[in-house]
Amino acid sequence: MDGDLGDFLRTRRARIQPEEVGLPSHGRRRVPGLRREEVAQLAGVSVDYYIRLEQGRGPSVSDAVLDAVARVLRLDETEHAYLHAVARPRKQGARPAAPRVRAGIQLLLDSMDRTPAFVLDRRMTVLAWNALADAVFGYSATTAEARSIPRQVFLDPAALDFYPEWQAVAAQSVAHLRVQAGHHQNDRQLTALVGELSLKSEDFRRLWADHQVRECAYGVKRVQHPVAGRLVFPYETLTLPGEGDLTLLVYTPEPGSETAERLSLLGSWKATTAATPD
Repeated sequence: MDGDLGDFLRTRRARIQPEEVGLPSHGRRRVPGLRREEVAQLAGVSVDYYIRLEQGRGPSVSDAVLDAVARVLRLDETEHAYLHAVARPRKQGARPAAPRVRAGIQLLLDSMDRTPAFVLDRRMTVLAWNALADAVFGYSATTAEARSIPRQVFLDPAALDFYPEWQAVAAQSVAHLRVQAGHHQNDRQLTALVGELSLKSEDFRRLWADHQVRECAYGVKRVQHPVAGRLVFPYETLTLPGEGDLTLLVYTPEPGSETAERLSLLGSWKATTAATPD
């Protein structure tokens, strides 16, 4: 994904005004935010060095320089880590094997009988799930390709109704996908996914061009289920130790809440439907 480093730095320069860092604005500017010369001055490096960094010609850039640039551009923790990843991409090794979910992880999922839970890979594809997650999202009735959350959000027209806050879900999906793309620049499947979505979705192209990076560690997601109605899910995302880039995402409805009651009914309805012969 050539140009990611330069585009990322330019978008971060654009959001900081000279006055915020104690520099004179010198009147009207052709572009918003800080100039490259000003970032170089504040970071304590030469202008030429910083320009080469933005152009992706600084593979030997030191931690100290990247940390100084991150400080000047006021990067948060996720953005800071992303800067290091795209400025010094890891060397390409052997092609990784397709991720597999251990039987023990599936047993863990199945033991969660009150919370929808599923396992994601770095490309945000759902690899395994429990009964309640299936009741909410219908994973068992879809193809592996359709279990890609970015594809579902941007390419499935039904997603606009399923996610009442679709804009927020879309922005969050892209921001998380960009984090993964920055840390795994040699992942051909991830690159292909970004290319596919860029070709097929104008919304994805617009959000991708914003260069937002954000981990989806926790939050609240709302869905409009065709059977159960509105469901409000606080969620937590946990990294699975020893499982590479697999994460466990668990929806945790408030006990006694309307969502918890509707989820219980949905689970019972799903189980009854599955047990009823055709």
